[in-house]
Amino acid sequence: DVGELSALREVCVDVDGEVTLLQAVRGGLGDAMAEDDRVVLLGQDVGRLGGVFRATEGLVQRFPGRVFDTPLAEGAIVGASVGLAIGGMVPVAEIQFLGFVHQAFHQITQQLARYRFRTRGRYHLPVTIRAPYGGGLRMPEFHPDSLEAQLANTPGLKVFAPAFPDDAYALLRAAVLDPDPVLFLEPQRLYRSVRGPLPDRDLGLGARLRRDGDDLLLVSWGPAVHTCLAAAQDLEERYAVRAAVLDLRCLSPLDDACLFEAAAARRRVVVVHEGVRTAGLGAEVVARLQEALAGAVSLPILRVTAPDTPYPPGWLEDHFLPSADKVVAAGLKAVGR
Repeated sequence: DVGELSALREVCVDVDGEVTLLQAVRGGLGDAMAEDDRVVLLGQDVGRLGGVFRATEGLVQRFPGRVFDTPLAEGAIVGASVGLAIGGMVPVAEIQFLGFVHQAFHQITQQLARYRFRTRGRYHLPVTIRAPYGGGLRMPEFHPDSLEAQLANTPGLKVFAPAFPDDAYALLRAAVLDPDPVLFLEPQRLYRSVRGPLPDRDLGLGARLRRDGDDLLLVSWGPAVHTCLAAAQDLEERYAVRAAVLDLRCLSPLDDACLFEAAAARRRVVVVHEGVRTAGLGAEVVARLQEALAGAVSLPILRVTAPDTPYPPGWLEDHFLPSADKVVAAGLKAVGR
């Protein structure tokens, strides 16, 4: 349960009762720290500066001695989190951009994610790793990379990907409370562009149907959910095709039950994500649908993804990223139009 909301929630809510996704993240961190004095924050610039996007702004003053600026050393940040968790703390580490997570790959995949198995359950590592990701801001190399498929492939590591403020708050609270490690992906282009209310109940970890429709199912997560919502509106207004949009929210483990039910009800499916196409997480979604619903879904199940190239310079990213127009074209093809 998300529990009672602290005073920090009150100061980050605007007069209309809505917050940005960035404010929801900050509120979730503050509430988690207020409820459990074992929760500590660490990462480059998370203290005095308040993070590169100001997600942790004000927390070093509110919780003195529990917010730590670290060197620019991702492996050390995650390695220190492993040690803190073994020692009984609940660390929340920030990797400044997901594209730099490779510098911590050994610590994440061979230490953090395996420790529960390696110790036969003696140690659970309640570590949350926060990382902004995704395109749309004309960022330099490595900063916008979507590497979720590489991390979702890691046994022992959960991966959460919110697309709205209520999910950012609720899923972050769930991540901090989880006894096992969680990678928490924050869509950087949505930090200040998406607004909504904070949750007043437990939202769980399952997928959420963001828009209903009988003709087609668009499956996505993170920033691409909003691309799908724009495409679904265009499909209905211009082509009378009613597309539903399913937001997976939790990428590992996947909510198979909700995914299968939504796909079987509409038969035609398009999967959309900002990561590259080959071995992207969309391929796993397609494989599960075909294995479970071979006679219930129309083939082929289509994908709209980034191409198999390194992320381009910012002035080319509109050609690189999935767009609403590309999703509309795939949707029309899926319904035979």
